[in-house]
Amino acid sequence: MKTPATFMLISVLSLTTSFAMTREPLWKEGAPGAKGSEPKDIPTLDFYPAENGNGVAVVICPGGGYGGLASGHEGKQIAAWLNENKVMGIVLEYRHSGRGYRNPAPMQDVQRAIQTVRARAAEFGIASNKIGVLGFSAGGHLAGTAATKFTAGDSNATDPIAKLSSRPDFAILCYAVLSFGQKGVTHFGSQHNLLGADASEELIKSFSIPEQVTRDTPPTFLWHTDEDTGVPPENSINYYNACRKYKVPAELHIFAKGHHGVGLGLSIEGTKNWSTNCISWLKAMKFIP
Repeated sequence: MKTPATFMLISVLSLTTSFAMTREPLWKEGAPGAKGSEPKDIPTLDFYPAENGNGVAVVICPGGGYGGLASGHEGKQIAAWLNENKVMGIVLEYRHSGRGYRNPAPMQDVQRAIQTVRARAAEFGIASNKIGVLGFSAGGHLAGTAATKFTAGDSNATDPIAKLSSRPDFAILCYAVLSFGQKGVTHFGSQHNLLGADASEELIKSFSIPEQVTRDTPPTFLWHTDEDTGVPPENSINYYNACRKYKVPAELHIFAKGHHGVGLGLSIEGTKNWSTNCISWLKAMKFIP
């Protein structure tokens, strides 16, 4: 499949300044299982390089219930915040049910995104072992999927990107949809959009992310709000407890105020500190100098 001419250098406005964003198709030869060649069939990566970067990059997965993408306050604004902290941001526009795609397409896209950034680490001036994944809401489920259902890479692949590991070096999960199949905890809209309303119990369990945590799961920062009724904080608590069980370094913050989907939450006292706490955690974990 040919690359559409619409993928070009674009100027966008960050929170405080203008900076350059380059959009590229994630799969240059067409995504696996693509149903056509329209924009909805073409997942993309938006690259936001950081000026005087510190060698760290983060793949960003906006939320949207696996039926859309909140690419503004959970995508571009997050890339701008990362840039302000000298971290490269890469926004993944992944396939979802609103574009006619369910599992495994989103997982394939996030795995490929991490592999792509790792393959181009030298080009971007980043360390290949300092590539994280960050996600909000259902995008947090996708980021959690990347952190627990990664591939080591295929050494026999002819595609050099496919040879590399898709394991992120750290994960940042923001009011994430994580537990599937649990009444009172699960956001069933996200579950149904990803797996279908008639998914088997086995499939549902395999995508309940806390149950996929192992000793190989990367260090994880989680935050939620106590007022979140759409995706209750038990989702983050369950994941955090799983990390403790397997001795995976993890940090969890539950803030008092804020409904679901607040993004940076800059107007919410207390909750607005999540981003500062996250940078402090990255420094404590030696990802950021």
